[in-house]
Amino acid sequence: MAVKEGAVGCRERAVAGEDGGMDLEPFLAAACELLAVRSTADRPGDLRKALGLVVDFAGPGFTVGEFESGGKPSALLYRGARRPHFQIILNAHLDVVPAPATQFRPRREGDRLYARGAQDMKVSALVQARVFRELAGALPYPLGLQLVTDEEVGGRHGTLHQIQQGVSGEFVIIGEHSGLRLVTDSKGMITATLRAVGRSGHAAYPWRGDNALIKLQASLASLLAAYPTATEEAWRTTVNLAKIQTPNRARNQIPALAEAWLDIRYPPEDTNLNGKTVEEITAYLASFCEPGVTPVIEHADPPHHADQHRPEIRSLQHAVTGQGYRPDFLRKHGAADGRFYYQHGTDAVIFGIGGDGLHGTDEYADITTIAPYYQALKDFLHNPVGQQAGAGAGEPEKICGEG
Repeated sequence: MAVKEGAVGCRERAVAGEDGGMDLEPFLAAACELLAVRSTADRPGDLRKALGLVVDFAGPGFTVGEFESGGKPSALLYRGARRPHFQIILNAHLDVVPAPATQFRPRREGDRLYARGAQDMKVSALVQARVFRELAGALPYPLGLQLVTDEEVGGRHGTLHQIQQGVSGEFVIIGEHSGLRLVTDSKGMITATLRAVGRSGHAAYPWRGDNALIKLQASLASLLAAYPTATEEAWRTTVNLAKIQTPNRARNQIPALAEAWLDIRYPPEDTNLNGKTVEEITAYLASFCEPGVTPVIEHADPPHHADQHRPEIRSLQHAVTGQGYRPDFLRKHGAADGRFYYQHGTDAVIFGIGGDGLHGTDEYADITTIAPYYQALKDFLHNPVGQQAGAGAGEPEKICGEG
C-alpha cells in the first residue's frame, strides 16, 4: 500500500522470510549484475537502476521510503508503516566514479572479483541488503537500510538530505571498504577556490598591468609551504591543487583574472580548520594570499569521529573477532557520509569488506571477506550492545589509510 512521509513517497512491500546461511555463488551472481550497471553521476537512469536492484534484492516485507534531491534518488527501508528513530542504520552508496566500459564487465580471478565499484562499495552494499532482508523483520529494535546514489559527488543529496528530512538513529554502519576493520576517524574536507583579480594590459609592457596569475601563484606557494605535498602517508592536513585557469586567449595579454581549485583534507588535530566557521576558514586561507587574491569556500565539512568505547563499537569488535579477524581501528584520509551523522551528534563507523584498487583500473573485492563480513554483521545485529571485545582489543589505531 502507499504511505507518505511528509514530502517523501513510500511504498510498502509484501512479507519477507528469513534465510539462514549464505550461498556465495548466487550472491556473486547478483553482485555481478549490480556491478555491470554504470551508475555514475552523469547517468541518472543507471543510478535508479542500481537503486532498484538493491531494493529488490532486500526483498519484500518492508516499507521503502523514496527520497530525491538534486536529481539523485535514494531510499530508506524499514519495518512497519511509520518511520521510527532507528537503533541501527546500515548505510550504503551505489554510485561509482567513471571508468572504461570494460570495468563494468565484472570478472572473477581466483579470490578476486574485479569491476568498478567492487571494493567501493557495491559488494558491501549488497551484503548489507542481504543481512537486512534476513533480520530486520524479527529484531526487537528498528533497523534501517539507507541506500544513496551521490556519495562520490559529495553525499549532500543522499545521506545529508535524508537526515535533513528527519531520518535519525542511535548508531550507523557505513559499508565502505575496511577489510573488516573499524574506521572511527576520517578527515574533514574543504573545497575552495582562490580568485585573483589584477589589471589587463599588453605583455610587452608588464609595468602597465597587474598580473593576476603571478599573484595567484605567490599565494599558492605560501599555502603549499605551510602544507607541503605529502610524499608518504601521514595523518596531517593535505592541500591538493586541482586546477589553475585564466580566461586569457592570447599569449601577449596580461591576465586580469585567475583562479585555482583546492581540495583540502584535515584531521581533527588541525585546530586552524577543525571547529571553525566558513568565515573563519576563509580568513585563515586569506592569510596566505597576496593582495587581490580572495578565498571562496564552496563546502566545509568537519572530520568524522566515533567514540571507540561505546558499547556498539565494542560489540562489533567482538563480532569481528568471532570471524577470526583483528578488530583494529583505522583512520581514513578520505571523506565519507559518516561525517553528516557526526555533525548531527550520531556516531558512525565505516565497516566493510576487503579489496584494493578503489577508483583505479584494477579495483577488486576480496571474495574471501564477503562471508565473514556477512556473519559479523548478523552477529552484531543480534546483540548490538551486549557483547564487548576483550580488554585492549583494537585499542591502537594500527593503520592510517584507505584500507
